[in-house]
Amino acid sequence: MKRRYRVIVAKPGLDGHDRGAKVIARALRDSGFEVVYTGLRQTPEQIVQAALQEDADAVGLSLLSGAHMTLVPKVVEGLRAAGLDDVLVVCGGIIPDDDVERLLQVGVSAVFTPGSSLTEIVNWLAEALDKREEGSPVPARR
Repeated sequence: MKRRYRVIVAKPGLDGHDRGAKVIARALRDSGFEVVYTGLRQTPEQIVQAALQEDADAVGLSLLSGAHMTLVPKVVEGLRAAGLDDVLVVCGGIIPDDDVERLLQVGVSAVFTPGSSLTEIVNWLAEALDKREEGSPVPARR
């Protein structure tokens, strides 16, 4: 990595299962990222505020509740409204294949579904943030 990137890991909505988010947060931390885990039941507004206050490079959203098509666009819109257009949004969890393209269209940079390896997630994020740092476009990960 070109520098130590700061990532917000958040659980939006009413989903109370955070083991996966904690595993991702630990993997990112162990790979050299600075990670801020916001905890359970965060509103989109709280996630945007955390990204703003922590000067985040990326926001990782973990969703298992099925509310991804409601909550993720609200986070992306909130980041844009706060002037944080350069913050990458990555999401993972139980997301049907049919919804992946729609999430990418609203501004999500990558969607990781069950079966994605920790190495794959960490490497993609490091490479994507390095490209952003260089001023190169970040290709969406399907």
